[in-house]
Amino acid sequence: MFQVARFAWATLCFNVAVMLWGAYVRATGSGAGCGDHWPVCNGVVLGASAKVQTLIEFTHRMTSGIALLMVGGLVIWCWRVTSKGDWARYSAAFAAVLLANEALLGAALVLLGYVAQNESAGRILFLGLHFGNSFLLLATLALTAAWLSNSSGRFKLIRSGRQATAIGAGLLATMAIGINGSVAALSDTLFPATSLRSSLLLDVSPRAPALLHFRLLHPPVAIVSACYIAWVIFTFSVREHHVSKRAIGLVILLLAQLGIGVTNVLLLAPVWLQILHLFMADVLWIVLVLVSADLVLERAKARKATTPLQSHFFQVGAYPQDST
Repeated sequence: MFQVARFAWATLCFNVAVMLWGAYVRATGSGAGCGDHWPVCNGVVLGASAKVQTLIEFTHRMTSGIALLMVGGLVIWCWRVTSKGDWARYSAAFAAVLLANEALLGAALVLLGYVAQNESAGRILFLGLHFGNSFLLLATLALTAAWLSNSSGRFKLIRSGRQATAIGAGLLATMAIGINGSVAALSDTLFPATSLRSSLLLDVSPRAPALLHFRLLHPPVAIVSACYIAWVIFTFSVREHHVSKRAIGLVILLLAQLGIGVTNVLLLAPVWLQILHLFMADVLWIVLVLVSADLVLERAKARKATTPLQSHFFQVGAYPQDST
C-alpha cells in the first residue's frame, strides 16, 4: 500500500506540472504552435524545422500523454491492492475519466481555433471548462493519494447538513475564483498592460473587451472568497475541537496567494509570476480539498459478518419464549 500511495502522490505532482506547462503555453501564445492539428503537429509528429512555439505546444501534448498513462496505471494498481468498496479505487477511476475529458477539452481548444489571439466567447467558455476540469482532476488525485496513505477504506458523510453545505460552498467559490483567474490571465496575455494606471483605465472603460472585465473582477472576489474560506475552515475545525496542521497551512497559503496576487497586479503580470500564482492556486486547492474531506467525512465502521442463523436470533423478539 505504501508504494502505490507514493505513486499516487507522484502522479498528482506530475499533473500539477502539466497544468503549469499548459499555462506557460497560453502565456507565451504557443497554443497554435501545432496549427489546427491534434494530436500531431502540422500533420506530422514533429517536423525537423519546428519553431519554439511548436516545441512548447508539443511538449505539453507529450507530458499530457504521460499523465494519462500514469493515471491509468494508478487505477489498475489501486484496484489490485484495495478491497471492494474502498473509496480510493473509485476516486482513481474518476480521475481517469476527468483526465480523458481534459484531453478532449484541450483538443477542442485547438481544433476550434480557440488559441493564440482568439478572444471569442467560445474560448472563454472552453477555457473555463478546461480549468474547472483540471481542478476536479487534482482533487480526485489528491484524495486518492491521501486515502491510500492512510489506508482509510470507506467513509460516510457527517450528519451536519449545515457544515457540509458551508464547506461545499467554499469549494465551489474556490473553483469559481480559479476559473475567473484563468480568464483574467488570458486577458493579460491578449492585452498586456504598459502601466498600472493605463491598465485600470482600460479595465473600467465601457468599450473594453469582456475579457478585461474578468481581470477587474478577479482581485476583489478573490479577497472576499479567501476570507470566507478561512472563516468556514476554522469555525468548523474549532467545533470539532481539532485545528489540524492542514487547516493552519491552508490559512498561510491563502495569505501567501493574496500577496502573490497583489504583486502580480503591481508588476503587470510577468509570465514567471503568473506561473507562480497558478502553482500556489493548485497547492491551495489541493490542501483545501483534503481539509474539507477531513471535516465532512468520517470513517465508516466495518460491520461484523454474521451467519444467517445468528442474524435470525439477533433480531428483536426473535428469541424463542419459554413455554409454561
